[in-house]
Amino acid sequence: MDVPLQSLHFQIVRAPYAADPAQSRGRLLAEPVSPTRSEFQRDRDRIIHSTAFRRLAHKSQVFVPHEGDHYRTRLTHTIEVGQIARALSRALGLDDDLAEALALAHDLGHTCFGHTGEDVLDAAMQGHGGFDHNAQALRIVTKLERRYAEHDGLNLSWEALEGLVKHNGPLLTRQGAPVPKYAKSGVPLAILKFDQRIPLELATFSSAEAQSAAIADDIAYNAHDLDDGLRAGLFAIEDLNGVDFLRDIVTEIAFKHPNLERARVIHEITRRVITRLIEDVIIESQRRLALAAPQSALNVRMADEPMVAFSPGMAEVDRALKNFLFPHMYRHKRVMKVRLEAASIVETLFARFSADVSLMPDEWAQMAKSADSESRRLRHVCDYIAGMTDRYAVAECVRLTGSAPSLR
Repeated sequence: MDVPLQSLHFQIVRAPYAADPAQSRGRLLAEPVSPTRSEFQRDRDRIIHSTAFRRLAHKSQVFVPHEGDHYRTRLTHTIEVGQIARALSRALGLDDDLAEALALAHDLGHTCFGHTGEDVLDAAMQGHGGFDHNAQALRIVTKLERRYAEHDGLNLSWEALEGLVKHNGPLLTRQGAPVPKYAKSGVPLAILKFDQRIPLELATFSSAEAQSAAIADDIAYNAHDLDDGLRAGLFAIEDLNGVDFLRDIVTEIAFKHPNLERARVIHEITRRVITRLIEDVIIESQRRLALAAPQSALNVRMADEPMVAFSPGMAEVDRALKNFLFPHMYRHKRVMKVRLEAASIVETLFARFSADVSLMPDEWAQMAKSADSESRRLRHVCDYIAGMTDRYAVAECVRLTGSAPSLR
């Protein structure tokens, strides 16, 4: 018997507070409903097929690519975040397609050389709107991707755009003031301008799916930065004893697997960290959801606290892990040396291109030349550099100056 296409969607029972693709608030440009995919599946697929997503393979997480093939890049980090977000969302009865889409999109706005590139571009764009990777991700999916005949950007659903902007929580207080993160700099102008066009309800939380993607990011980088740092020799397994949570895991592994080779010990540490963080989030989130009893995704957004979160005890562990990694990894002298060299590359590129936009490819040069203000001209320069992979940025630096730092 022939089955009509309209009936091919799997009938999945989700919690009443899950985002419902059939009730999506729509897209910037209305499109016909797909007979084979939900709205959130289409969002995920468009993100995967985007140019910005592919570029993540050659953008730094912490280590630049030539330091080793097995360290995380932005892409491998993103894939790990997607896996954890799916695990959380399924355990909580959420729409795992939306959670995965947001996990896969959460780092699209990152520049070459990770946070180093972001810091340089933010400083260079002071007085012209600054630079924020979340705002840049929004620009990418609504404007900078040029793939479709009918529109710029990816034309994602409202729920995907809202989750991308607010996955880390509200940007404004209920009184309309910037939250502490943006108290000094203000909410990024790109987000405020888009919000005037399509309100994203910046004073509320995002969906539970977006919250799952956000905490999946924390879990992933805590665990894999420990893994990469240990394997790179930035710190030793013995150094982990300074964090009670990690000392207990190391002790457990030594008891169950005495004389285990170091490489396997590191993997056992990583997998136990991920498992315990995920299980804690599931238990704590189930507790919060049972207590609040939200009956819709709107109830989740209007809550006074996130519904997907660590327990208080695990939140302390999360802080302890970050406090350990900051000096031992992110500010390690080897990492800082490369960061300083990478910063000089981005500074050189911005200085050269902003002084002479014709040095950029024709398409970018023409957009910059036709800009009606200095801020918009520099924004085109910033967009061009932000989209670069690490190796392309190095190649451009060599093209413009004849050399580039070694990044070693």
